[in-house]
Amino acid sequence: MARRGDRIGLATAEPEAPLRACEQPGCPEAGAYRAPRDRKTLNEYRWFCLDHVRAYNRAWDYYKGMSPGEIEAHLRADSGWQRPTWPLGRLGGANPFDPDVLRDPLGVLGATPLHAQRKARPPRADEPPAELRAALDVLGLTWPLDALALRTRYKELAKRFHPDANGGDRQAEERLKDINRAYSLLRRKLPAKAPAAAAPAG
Repeated sequence: MARRGDRIGLATAEPEAPLRACEQPGCPEAGAYRAPRDRKTLNEYRWFCLDHVRAYNRAWDYYKGMSPGEIEAHLRADSGWQRPTWPLGRLGGANPFDPDVLRDPLGVLGATPLHAQRKARPPRADEPPAELRAALDVLGLTWPLDALALRTRYKELAKRFHPDANGGDRQAEERLKDINRAYSLLRRKLPAKAPAAAAPAG
């Protein structure tokens, strides 16, 4: 199976390929065409004649030996260039459809049935603002939320994903960055004063 995004074209001989035998056992032809050895050593090659490099490429499976979960994780990481991503306009910054940001002097954008329906519907107390939903998902919290619950959850996740607690694992470090961004956003949006904690027993 070819890796997603790979371009499959006609095989052409390497212009400066040294003279060597095809690596297919029993083949007397020259090995003028190269192919990667495996996914971990893509810059190391095997050399074949035209017929055998075509056969090798047809049988090439970049994900061979990986579990379905590992393949899915690899594809997800590739889709964001190995960096964490956020839904557009849902975490951080201002609401991109705020009237002060997006001006509509003719009223075209606000005259649709969808906008009328949204304006007519009263906001629900248990429905978080749109710009906070992704941050709540990152921290595993629900709405409504108070500052004490936010602080408690943040401390728990920061301790769990701190690089020192994960042997310097890069994924844990990236997850902690997401947690910090989500916490900062929610802390800014919540009332400054947290509810009074219950007095210790005894």
